[in-house]
Amino acid sequence: MSGMWRKTAIVAAAQLLLGAISAHATNIAWVHANAAAQSEQRVKAGFDAWLKSSGKDWNVSVLDSGGSGERTASNLQDAASRGVDAIIITMADLRASRAALDAAVAAKIPIVTVDSGYVPGVLADITTNNWAMSADVSPYLLNELGGKGNIIFLRMAEHHGTRKRGDVMATILKEYPDIKVLAEHNIKYTAFFEDTTSTMQDYASRFGDQINAVWAPWDEPAQASINALKAAGLSNVKVIGIDGHPSAIAEVCKPDGMMIATVSQPFEKMGAQAGEWIEDIVVKKEDPAKVIPSKTVYLDAPLVTKQNCKDFLPK
Repeated sequence: MSGMWRKTAIVAAAQLLLGAISAHATNIAWVHANAAAQSEQRVKAGFDAWLKSSGKDWNVSVLDSGGSGERTASNLQDAASRGVDAIIITMADLRASRAALDAAVAAKIPIVTVDSGYVPGVLADITTNNWAMSADVSPYLLNELGGKGNIIFLRMAEHHGTRKRGDVMATILKEYPDIKVLAEHNIKYTAFFEDTTSTMQDYASRFGDQINAVWAPWDEPAQASINALKAAGLSNVKVIGIDGHPSAIAEVCKPDGMMIATVSQPFEKMGAQAGEWIEDIVVKKEDPAKVIPSKTVYLDAPLVTKQNCKDFLPK
């Protein structure tokens, strides 16, 4: 009987140990601004790859805000009320989230954002320099037009990054008096692909072959524009995007492709960086001020054109 009791005691101790480990597992809330966006999917994929390669068994709950600032605030409030160990927010407009951010700060929950713009209460925003990316790709497009022609200018003011890109383009246009903006449209983010498609179908019908180029604030609206223009028989149009998604780079690499440039953002690296900082601050209990170099951390994002696109194709 003593052997049986000893075995039972060992099993019970193991169960208690496992329970303790489970109870202290790192719990992360991931708040997507819009999980349909490739950029957010790639950031999450980079984070997941980092978890796997580093052998982490964290509990990650994913909350999709569907492009709504109000839902972002609600999801952030939900994460704070659950008392998670850390929160990661991707590509969000946080202007409606002040109260929820304050609740998370009051609960001493570290928040790391990705490409959301720094706001007080966040440890850091991991991003790329949106002004610089637009300063690379915007004059490239206008110079490829020879400094003259008619363009469609697609914008999206609700996200800090696309807003900055559009503002830079608007400034650059002042130096190109022979470029005419046929139409300007602010993309509806909750259904960005569908909205861009219907908008470009309308412009294709209204302006036809007057359209020489399309400036799009990121890759997916650029692709939606190309689809709509091709369907209307307008294939001699230059289109640019920003993000450097594999499908966009493949489009740039087509010799006769309408997409002439994009900018390659290191989204996977952003996700991995968020994971590394949370590991240091939450698990290792290191001082955030010593771990994170600044409130906004910029990663490099090179211009991709038909001349160098092959260097950016998946290996």
